[in-house]
Amino acid sequence: MALMPVSDALAAVLAGAEPLPEEMIPLDEAYHRVLARDVAARRTQPPEAMSAMDGYAVRAADAARVDAQLTMIGEVAAGRPFAGAVSAGEAVRIFTGGVVPAGADAVVIQEDTVAEGKRITIKEAAIAGRHIRPAGVDFREGDVLLRKGTRLTERDLALAAGMNHPDLPIRRRPKVAILATGDELVMPGTTPGPGQIVYSNGYALHALARQEGADTIDLGVAADTLEATTAGIRRARESGADILITIGGASVGDHDLVQQALKAEGIAMAFWKIAMRPGKPMMHGRLGAMGVIGLPGNPVSSYVCGFLFMVPLIRALSGRAVIHHRRERAVLGRDVGANDQREDYLRARLERRDDGMLVALPVNHQDSSLLANLAAAQALLVRAPFAPKAEAGAPCEVLRLPA
Repeated sequence: MALMPVSDALAAVLAGAEPLPEEMIPLDEAYHRVLARDVAARRTQPPEAMSAMDGYAVRAADAARVDAQLTMIGEVAAGRPFAGAVSAGEAVRIFTGGVVPAGADAVVIQEDTVAEGKRITIKEAAIAGRHIRPAGVDFREGDVLLRKGTRLTERDLALAAGMNHPDLPIRRRPKVAILATGDELVMPGTTPGPGQIVYSNGYALHALARQEGADTIDLGVAADTLEATTAGIRRARESGADILITIGGASVGDHDLVQQALKAEGIAMAFWKIAMRPGKPMMHGRLGAMGVIGLPGNPVSSYVCGFLFMVPLIRALSGRAVIHHRRERAVLGRDVGANDQREDYLRARLERRDDGMLVALPVNHQDSSLLANLAAAQALLVRAPFAPKAEAGAPCEVLRLPA
């Protein structure tokens, strides 16, 4: 079977991935959730002209010269407007956030005045509009300020609150079920027996999925039997998972049973094997509405494939405006050899040169079993199929890994 190019494999994974249904949730639960619809302001902010400083609201024409004297006729505090109007020769004491009274068109800050009882002497000439926040300077009722597909930051939540929205239309979180396979796997904290290894892949994948806004379902580790693997797949379907991630068992050995179990369950297989390193024996298909991504068992292969394929699928189901990872330009920090027919994703550290250029330094050992090098990496250095040997300083492209 010919190896599928990475771009074609990603297109297959994303094919038919529609955003999940909308739900309304309270504002204080919406952090890092994805908007299902555009959101418009329900009010104008500020609703009236407001003072930006503590001082005196005046008519600029009355305070246009130094030593002009005005009579204070009242006071304005935030939330307590002045009922009257400012006429010629008058001033109103005003505090930050106070509504500028009718007739006034400037604020003289208190440091630029001398107050003696109700007599106010101007020490710096007023300028019309100075120290006043006009009505609607922030936004106006009906302005669309939060767009569909936005993953909401803490700043977006403050804006939504200011727009007078107590709740927001949000996409349902994708549910990602993760099933590992292999008799050789034991849990952290236990003592591995002969030929056994400590299970690690799932912890990174759960964290990666949650970081992208998904809910995860831990299906544990299935024994190397067709019955155990099939039971795990059925639990994923029963849980209502949108995505099933399997780890290991995706190759062609006698004990690699994932593909057999998936076929027995009726999977519509899209591909198996990709022209990439690490991660060649990855597979993808659909079991009804549930997308399935079968990841290799090697920890680096598992993580890299999860980053490249699971993450964009979660984003697509979440309704994110930006689905794909962004490639950044860099230069090589050391020589790299010629590439073969597979697209290569080298683990690399990043540095910044004095001129601002990003430098990608591939780690010394790229074996797909090396967790320490994966943890030390900050990016994946992308090498196209059949890329020739390149020397340090040559341009390259990188994908930043989550920090």
